[in-house]
This record gives sequence, structure tokens and C-alpha cells, in this order.
Amino acid sequence: MTGTDTSLFYIHDPMCSWCWGFRPTWDALKRALPTSIHVINLTGGLAPDSDQVMPIAMQQTIEDYWHTIQQQLGTEFNFDFWRKNQPRRSTYIACRAAIAADNQGAQDTMIDAIQQAYYLRALNPSDRSVLLQLAAELELQTETFTRDLESPVTHAEFKRQRALAHSLPIQGFPSLVLKRGEQLAGITLNYLDVKPMLDAIAA
Repeated sequence: MTGTDTSLFYIHDPMCSWCWGFRPTWDALKRALPTSIHVINLTGGLAPDSDQVMPIAMQQTIEDYWHTIQQQLGTEFNFDFWRKNQPRRSTYIACRAAIAADNQGAQDTMIDAIQQAYYLRALNPSDRSVLLQLAAELELQTETFTRDLESPVTHAEFKRQRALAHSLPIQGFPSLVLKRGEQLAGITLNYLDVKPMLDAIAA
């Protein structure tokens, strides 16, 4: 199932812990894909903007997810995040940051920077100041990034991506969907092995 009109949608959220767990295999899959397949990132959005600190029970639940992913996949996490921050269930701003960075050709590097900040550096990407810090570290045009982060155009594009993501045959985040012409095919994820996904894409 390849061809010049073939796209592979990656539906994710930069602050989705299973997306972080999938990251090494996703990177390997992208390297192995035929050049005829166009990869498109779609930010599905886990949680709307919020200034409310997560209830302790929710913090514990999400920290437990991290432990589960670490045990199952060997993914590295910095659990100091839960001690050093006031976590909020708020990921839409990180999604908009990926879109804003895309205006400067830095979408993938921003997604990577957000994930590393959150999971390895114990920084909180729900905080606008952290996202501006990452933009500066990536040597983006920070004034442009700051403007784009909350611009009506960015909000509209995020809304479009969310709507498209949720119209596709997905099973949560992350998900992969292959599109050839008008045909859509969900690709079953394998978190540890690229080959089954490559075989499904080629089928």
C-alpha cells in the first residue's frame, strides 16, 4: 500500500506518556518507511487548558502509568517531576507549541524537546514559560513563536487537527493511520518491533 498519494498519520500528544514510550520505535519506523509515504503529525489533544492543580489521586494514577511503561518498555522517566512541580491536566498548550514550531520548520524538534523536558528534565510543559524556554534553546525566533503560540491561526489549526484525528480509525494515543487516496487503514502499534508495522503498511 504505497504510492505518491500515500500518507501516514501519527496521532499523538506531546505530553502523552505512551507516545514517549513509543518514541524510539516510532523514530526507527520513520527511518524505515519508503520515501513515497508522507508522514503527517496530528496533535489529538489529551486535556484542555487548565490552571487547576491535578488532584493527588490523578497525579498518582499518571505516575503509576509511567512506572508501568518503564517496566513494560524500558522507557526512562524522571519521577522527580511529581515532586518538583504542581502538575496540571493541561496538554493543549504543548500541542499548540508543536504547531507554532512547525511554522519555523521545527515541529519534530519541538515535540522531542517537550517530551525530554517533561519526562527527563522534570520540567512542566503545561507552563507557557517552559515552552518559551524550549523555543529559545532550539534557537527559534522567540518573538514569532510567542505570538504564534496563542494566535487565532494556531488555535484554528489545532482545532482542525483534533477534529481530523478523532475522525480517523484510532484507538487512543499514539495511533497510526495509513491513507491512500480515500482509503484509510489503522496500523496496529508494536511498541518494541518495527517489522510488524512495516509489513502492515506494505500489505
